[in-house]
Amino acid sequence: MASVLIVDDERNIRSHLATYVRSLGHGAEVAATAEEALALLGRQTFDLVLSDVRMAGMDGLALLGEVRKRAPESLVVLMTAYATVPQAVEVMRAGAYDYLVKPFSLEQIGLVLSRVLEVRDLRRENRRLRLAADEPLLDSESQAMKRALEIARRVAVSDATLLLTGESGTGKTVLARQVHSWSARRASPFVTITCTTLSEHLLESELFGHVKGAFTGAWKDNPGRLEAAAHGTVFLDEIGELSLELQAKLLRFLEERRFERVGGRSTIEVDARLIAATNRDLEQEVAAGRFRSDLFFRLNVVGIRLPPLRERRADLHRLVEHVLSALAARHHRDVEPVPTAEAWRAIEAYDWPGNIRELVNALERALVLSRGDAIEAEGLPDSIVAPPPPPATPARSVMEGGGSLDDLERAHIAQVLAESPTLEQAAARLGIGVTTLWRRRKRYGIE
Repeated sequence: MASVLIVDDERNIRSHLATYVRSLGHGAEVAATAEEALALLGRQTFDLVLSDVRMAGMDGLALLGEVRKRAPESLVVLMTAYATVPQAVEVMRAGAYDYLVKPFSLEQIGLVLSRVLEVRDLRRENRRLRLAADEPLLDSESQAMKRALEIARRVAVSDATLLLTGESGTGKTVLARQVHSWSARRASPFVTITCTTLSEHLLESELFGHVKGAFTGAWKDNPGRLEAAAHGTVFLDEIGELSLELQAKLLRFLEERRFERVGGRSTIEVDARLIAATNRDLEQEVAAGRFRSDLFFRLNVVGIRLPPLRERRADLHRLVEHVLSALAARHHRDVEPVPTAEAWRAIEAYDWPGNIRELVNALERALVLSRGDAIEAEGLPDSIVAPPPPPATPARSVMEGGGSLDDLERAHIAQVLAESPTLEQAAARLGIGVTTLWRRRKRYGIE
């Protein structure tokens, strides 16, 4: 059964369509204006929004834009008695699922509903398969991981803000997506923002949106990711990289669930659950003055630490088998490859400083280089087959001189970079992402 919202300013059309939709066994609600439709969308979800184009006040095209922002899972079909080719092109480019020209038959509505149900079911199946593919990455014999999953399941049913911590590559994004899927918000968007990928100015616009003319290149109003996550979940990855100015604006959103777009004066309210993640020790960042203590406490309503892969040794075989199965499907292999005894010894002996992300990358390399259905040790990266010696302690002169935490970090990063053949291997040894390492090098002036 589908749920349908019918929007038309002519009462007879609304009533006639609603009666027909209900006769097919589907649910139907009606609205005389786009504003009434948006009010209904704020209270419940619809598989299909069937709307007239020409209406008093907000027209069907404007409604289409709002539905795509507020309820992106809903498909929109527009109806008009004044069809033109340019208008049809504009409607489809704006994201409408279909376009009906009045007068149309009720059978056409029935066909549209059949296609909507097919799309809805395909989306649900894709979501189920994606989550099923992710779950083995979280399933664990480790007590620390079991505890993390238990807390995640319990907090998922609430709207509490969640802070995920742990080394880079431990599965924080996967767990955040799982929490969303376990929550009552699962039918609404899950929006990810990685705080290391954009400059401070662009990140502010990405988060909060901007109005036309706010800066060079802002040629139209643009909603931000927080608005796109309405009624759903917004996931802020690497939140420790936010500037102090953006931290203040995010704190206000957490406290009031409201904000202004860049360059705008109108206050926007958004109901969205926030999950944040970081591989930094935020308490140390607070002590160093790089992270606001009030924001840390707001984020850390419930904190979950994901253990590194070296603390999940009992899970290694199951993880390798699952990753190889997924990679074989991605690379169109008929037979799932199996590591040789030598490859298993190398995999088990390695510490995996880059955690699950490094494991996936290493296995994909080995699979691509394999000459059959076996994963050979020679296909694994050299750092795994013949791992480098553990990183030395920071320069003794810095230690003896009582240097600051920044001095120690700079010396350690410089030493690891000097000992590592590539930036990726250095990042893996340090337990941080390559982008984060690049930022640290820039901050400390390390060549």
